[in-house]
Amino acid sequence: MPAQPADPRTPVRRRGGRWIEEWDPEDDHFWRTTGERVARRNLALSVLSEHIGFSIWSLWSVLVLFMGPEYGVDAAGKFFLVSVATLVGACVRVPYTFAVARFGGRNWTVVSAALLLAPTAAAWWVMEPGTGYGTFLLVAVLTGVGGGNFASSMTNINAFFPLRRKGWALGLNAGGGNIGVPVVQLAGLLVIATAGDGSPRLLLAAYAPLIVLAAVLAWRFMDNLAPVTADTGAAAESLRDRHTWIMAFLYTGTFGSFIGYGFAFGLVLQNQFDRTPLQAAAVTFIGPLLGSLVRPLGGHWADRHGGARITLWTFAGMAAATLVVLAASRGDSLAVFLPGFIALFVLSGLGNGSTYKMIPGIYHARALAEGLTGEEAAARGRRLSGAAIGLIGAVGALGGLGVNLAFRQSFLATGSGTGAFAAFLGFYAVCSLVTWAVYLRPRPTAPAAALPADSGAGRRAAYARV
Repeated sequence: MPAQPADPRTPVRRRGGRWIEEWDPEDDHFWRTTGERVARRNLALSVLSEHIGFSIWSLWSVLVLFMGPEYGVDAAGKFFLVSVATLVGACVRVPYTFAVARFGGRNWTVVSAALLLAPTAAAWWVMEPGTGYGTFLLVAVLTGVGGGNFASSMTNINAFFPLRRKGWALGLNAGGGNIGVPVVQLAGLLVIATAGDGSPRLLLAAYAPLIVLAAVLAWRFMDNLAPVTADTGAAAESLRDRHTWIMAFLYTGTFGSFIGYGFAFGLVLQNQFDRTPLQAAAVTFIGPLLGSLVRPLGGHWADRHGGARITLWTFAGMAAATLVVLAASRGDSLAVFLPGFIALFVLSGLGNGSTYKMIPGIYHARALAEGLTGEEAAARGRRLSGAAIGLIGAVGALGGLGVNLAFRQSFLATGSGTGAFAAFLGFYAVCSLVTWAVYLRPRPTAPAAALPADSGAGRRAAYARV
């Protein structure tokens, strides 16, 4: 008689934590009776921890608004601070991805949430005029740990949900986390509006208890999945797969834009359009908020219509919005610039959801093309997509670094962001071309069994609806 899935309501205790020994979300009966409830609980708590992680990661996008002339840091220096935080956040995503398999999703969520106390306390200590720029850089490095929470959270939630629900689940998980960017910006606006731009420590003090709460709730109510184990073979295989790097490139265009623009929006408004800290803070949260809210919609549309199609239309829209922003930047028109820039956030949010839906779909399609069926194909797809998700997320986050470095160079050279927007326009055109050529371009079909695993023939049949 085949082994039955362990009842998640009474998880087997192992290695001092809550462990579920067997997990098969593709089994409809298991999913309906016990799996969905447990998966949703872990999803909700994962969103909370990731949300606060994003807030801490994007902390410097707000703290720079508090740094008036008395701090002695110019616009280029401020762009470099947020660039450093972006870079570290992208790099730590790789070890955070594999930490889930090594320590367990619940266990690592507790640790990664608690680690957020370090940059919060450090920023509270140094945020005052007279602090050296090198010290600010070190604290910006620390805030980068918040960027890693996304990778571990997405890897963990990917394992909890069946393939047919991954677009929705991953979109909701990531969207809830992404909202951490506008929330910390709204909190900064509240502090500036009520206490002035000389009270950054109020913002930091508000986050400390929230970090503790997220860690305690994860420890008390989340679960570890025993079947999700460290698999260096899957990591190595995903590294060799060209689709990992293609999707990393596309995710650089969507999430890299979202996080890069989120970090830079207030600085652009201050330095190009002469907005005060309060005026800048009053609008900077709008774009990240809308972009975060629509991310689950991008995943949902991808579930229904195919991630590649939604991604292509997203990049086309981003190129059109960039044309608007470029014209507004050249004409120094804030009234045109704001809706165009906010449209970039919305479109990047949709693209974030659709690209992440594509990842498990691509690896499942490859497993089917190799002749696997049923649970065997689903298990192989989960194995490879789980390893690839973190790597793609890490490379994609580097796009945020590129955005801020592009802005820094543009302001150094011309005093405006016009040059950076011209570069972004060209990049979105390339992303559109790659999406169409690899995943949507019509190709002659052929029986999968007659094709090599990485053959170009028949790709439309395999990938058009991923």
